[in-house]
Amino acid sequence: MYAFLLSTAVIFVAELGDKSQLMAMTFATRFKIWHVLVGITAATALVHLASVGLGAAVGTALPTTAISVLAGVAFLGFAAWTLRGDELSEDEASKASRTTVNAVFAVAAAFFLAELGDKTMLATITLATDQNWFGVWLGSTLGMVAADALAIVVGAMLGKHLPERVIRYGAAAAFAVFGVILILSAVL
Repeated sequence: MYAFLLSTAVIFVAELGDKSQLMAMTFATRFKIWHVLVGITAATALVHLASVGLGAAVGTALPTTAISVLAGVAFLGFAAWTLRGDELSEDEASKASRTTVNAVFAVAAAFFLAELGDKTMLATITLATDQNWFGVWLGSTLGMVAADALAIVVGAMLGKHLPERVIRYGAAAAFAVFGVILILSAVL
């Protein structure tokens, strides 16, 4: 249960202000919300299943202290990455709005490709190195889908008046706190 709750919270925060949230908003303007959510959920479940598999394999190969220090450093890196921010380019937004074939498949394919190597994938790998893989998988999937669902709802209600800077700083601070806690728990 701890792995589930931790990864839900970490991935939810990691997803705030991420490019995939912008993609979710864009897709929601073109397709039915349920189609977008199903596509996001399918893609996220697949990417995060691969992520936890990789994280679990790395976790059994490295000593616990090294994992905690590396995870802490990774989370500090995620904080810096979050401060840098993500933007949906005009080309990406145009592709998202032109896709009409099969909404669920289009959303799932776009999210799958967008999440490969993204900070949420790397955070999921990091969490799975020393937490229960199944809890991390379920929690990270739920956290990402919840954050993207929130983006769809908030985007629909507020349009372009999202406080991106506040969201970005809050997410970066949360990553930095998680990183420092992981490093301190390893060395103390």
